[in-house]
Amino acid sequence: MPRLIHVGADLGDLDESALISLAAPAAIPPSSPDHAVVPSLIANRSEGFAGWPAAQLRRASAPASRFATRFATRAAQRDAATSIRVVVDAHDDDGAFATVEWMLALSNESIVTIQLTAAAHAQPVEVARLAATVPVPARASELLDFTGLWAYERRPQRTPARDGLMLREQRQGRPGHDSPFLTIAGTPGFGFRHGEVWALHHAWSGDSVTGLESLATGDRRLLAAELLEPGELVLAAGESYTAPETVIAYSASGLDGLSDRFHPYVRRLTPPAERPLVLNTWEAVYFDQSLERLTPLVEAAAEVGVERFVLDDGWFTGRTDDKRALGDWTVDESRWPDGLTPLIAEVTARGMEFGLWVEPEMVSPESELARAHPEWVLAGTAADDSGASVPPTWRWQHTLDLTSDGAADHVFAALDALLTEYPIRFLKWDHNRALHAGSAAAQTRALYALLDRLRAAHPDVAIESCASGGARIDLGIARRVHRFWTSDTNDALERQSIQRYTGILMPPELLGGHVGSGRAHITGRTHALSLRLITALFGHAGIEWDLTRATAEERAQVAEWAALYRAERALLHGGRTMRTDEAGDDRLVHAVVDTDADRALIALVQLTASPVATPPRLRLPGLGTDRVYRLEPVELGTPAHVVQDAPPAWWRAGSIELTGRTLAEFGVPVPLLAPEQAILLRATRT
Repeated sequence: MPRLIHVGADLGDLDESALISLAAPAAIPPSSPDHAVVPSLIANRSEGFAGWPAAQLRRASAPASRFATRFATRAAQRDAATSIRVVVDAHDDDGAFATVEWMLALSNESIVTIQLTAAAHAQPVEVARLAATVPVPARASELLDFTGLWAYERRPQRTPARDGLMLREQRQGRPGHDSPFLTIAGTPGFGFRHGEVWALHHAWSGDSVTGLESLATGDRRLLAAELLEPGELVLAAGESYTAPETVIAYSASGLDGLSDRFHPYVRRLTPPAERPLVLNTWEAVYFDQSLERLTPLVEAAAEVGVERFVLDDGWFTGRTDDKRALGDWTVDESRWPDGLTPLIAEVTARGMEFGLWVEPEMVSPESELARAHPEWVLAGTAADDSGASVPPTWRWQHTLDLTSDGAADHVFAALDALLTEYPIRFLKWDHNRALHAGSAAAQTRALYALLDRLRAAHPDVAIESCASGGARIDLGIARRVHRFWTSDTNDALERQSIQRYTGILMPPELLGGHVGSGRAHITGRTHALSLRLITALFGHAGIEWDLTRATAEERAQVAEWAALYRAERALLHGGRTMRTDEAGDDRLVHAVVDTDADRALIALVQLTASPVATPPRLRLPGLGTDRVYRLEPVELGTPAHVVQDAPPAWWRAGSIELTGRTLAEFGVPVPLLAPEQAILLRATRT
């Protein structure tokens, strides 16, 4: 069986004899099989391999074989240095019963993708697992992945790699707020700018299993597979199953090196889109919707430079709170007696696009849809006849079974009618509960098909993937949407970490970030406008604030920020993301540098009180080493509060000119900021 033995740095030119020598097993250890056991592409027990099986499939109607499924290579083909295709047959006691195809491709960005397909021969075949596994060397002895919860996504967790299997299983029908997101193995102490790292991402929006396996034999592997329930996937004779893609990247220069590979790859993968400045109405008005209530907000949005006005939850029939009406996608006549036309006219007359919130995968028990089609609702009743629903409601809603006859057609028809009647250019597509019934595999594929169908019918409509915030951010759905809602929290302090780590994989223009009101809706914290503006700038920027209650000075400052966003949009959404490894956890540095390294925007954020009286110099990597740059502050919002009003001389002068080498290696002194404050700087080549 073929083996994948190296994913990592370029090894240069090697002749066939050298390759054979390098690929040969190092030794046959004592008390082990009498031939060298190195995990193959589809490693399992039949090879004498005692680790996690990469493939598990059997004849569905036959009794269990006395032996583990055996695999034999049928064909192997390499397309220059960019792809490899291996086809193997699965055998049991009665001969070959299925075929597995293993495909690897290497992109121009040096991203490796692996995908497997299984096909049944003449009889039904049960597929329990079809996994991609990737070897990493022994020096990759530290593991980083992520966890989290609603409004606090992408929390990093690091641990030494230990012998055995370190698995993460996601059983929510979506990746979840606690998604591993990336599984990263690296050299000890790796950071954003240093260390070797190997990263794996499972490009799938349904249930998954990912992890790292370290065997006592010395083999270490990253792994990923769709998580299938027992008996869930049975292929009829001649039928095939293609597993979700697994995406792998290597960097010799830390996590920023991963972003240097991931970002251009994702930009090519995702649908092209404009990135207009957004105002979303949720935290401004919640369910309090009417033309009279919203027209002043439309006027204020246009005044500050908003380019897309999005009407959030509450516009459809009977939706007075979050306990009812999901699925009834017609405009509420009591709130909008003339439909949405008058509101849209107010929006478009001021040069803005109109967008709308929907949650098409869900249904409220209290809805006309649930009463008309109870068979489409993924819910039953408790076994004890208590009348309780199983699974329980989540945010007072159930999942709509998109695999049921007619359900997906109904959703498409409802959305198609809205998009045909009204000039809607954007859908905020929400998903506010985990899936605890039905088949996550089938539901996810039905969702993909629905999105593909809707985009084909309305190619000028952009779609945002929102799942209670950031619970469904992955490269499976990224092929079908134009934007992600990174988190439901607009708390600028929480957003620092959420955006920082989500941005390892996703380029900033895909990540929605909004300026909230002075007091954060979810956390209750109060933050300076400067911190809120700077935080939202580094992404697909927007506003989620009742601007009619903002002061004239605040609106003027928001307008200045909006103008900066529009002026710097090409840099913010097309440059290289740079982060520094700071000495402590009290501050962070985030920058975007243009592709020619001529310009950069840099945020310095003081998270907590500085542990030292004199703050460390600001260092900025990524600029041209021997080029000279003018570094200057960019004022946004109210000036950041400093502990002592004695800023460095260059700050008082308004700028300083330094080489890129000096900025990267030595840095410049900066003001001592109070906690939860931020400053923005611009570097321009002279």
